[in-house]
Amino acid sequence: MSEKREMPVYLFTGFLEAGKTKFIQETLEDKRFCNGERTLLLVCEEGEEEYAPDQFARDGVYIRTLEEQEELTTETLERFARETRAERVVIEYNGMWMLDLLYNAMPQNWMVYQEFMFADAGTFLNYNNNMRQLVYDKLKSCELVVFNRFDRSMDKMDFHKIVRGASRRTDIAYEYAGGRVEYDDIEDPLPFDLEAPVVEIGDEDYALWYRDMSEEPKKYEGKTVRLKCRALRRSKLPSGTFVVGRHVMTCCVQDIQFAALVCQWDKTDSVQDDSWLDLTARINFKYNRAYGKRGPVLTCLSAQPTQPPAQDVATFY
Repeated sequence: MSEKREMPVYLFTGFLEAGKTKFIQETLEDKRFCNGERTLLLVCEEGEEEYAPDQFARDGVYIRTLEEQEELTTETLERFARETRAERVVIEYNGMWMLDLLYNAMPQNWMVYQEFMFADAGTFLNYNNNMRQLVYDKLKSCELVVFNRFDRSMDKMDFHKIVRGASRRTDIAYEYAGGRVEYDDIEDPLPFDLEAPVVEIGDEDYALWYRDMSEEPKKYEGKTVRLKCRALRRSKLPSGTFVVGRHVMTCCVQDIQFAALVCQWDKTDSVQDDSWLDLTARINFKYNRAYGKRGPVLTCLSAQPTQPPAQDVATFY
């Protein structure tokens, strides 16, 4: 049996009254996008604004609605695709549902081509304060976040920091009354000097450094870094190897994880388990049995016992 063809998915996320429906409606009215391809429009929440199919640029847009999370299953999505003979899918996603629910339900041949998030600038900061996990969930993978109803009394930096705490790659747009749009141009220089002979990673910068190194490993190949970290000894590790790292909170207490790195040193026996070190090490990306794949391997150049940082859990902002 031949493999199913790839199904493009255009994903729109955000909370109620954020402008998703309006944007999707306008997109489907545009002949450049709505050019005759059979389109499944999957609506996972219903706000005050409703779709006007009679204004779509072409026929061939088929609306299906899911009202409950339990309805979002692979079987349901496959049935919708068969019924409509869809060639692509547009999803208006419920902001109160976690994205993993969708990703786990998507048929294997469904591929997210674009992901946008929409937010009402007037309520976004409150959402972030009260439902940070849901906000982070929508920001972490979107290509563009649009802050609707933005006005001059608002400080762009308040929004910029929240987005950058989730992703350094997401584009940010601020839409004012009347439809005028400004794109975020706030620079985000790294808080450490990658050209220094020894790159000093401040206590407050561990999370940012760890993520940046994971996203752009080539920048760090062969670099020497100095940082404060927790050291762990484990019997299953190869000889001369221990683990260093810090706990990192991405969005909330529930998602705190230990961001660990393999460290090699011929004096590993002198390292006390679960202690804090002031570590200077060289970074190389190579295979290591502890990872089971290629990854950042630190070669310890020096290590001295030290006190934990004032905030032992690292954050992004």
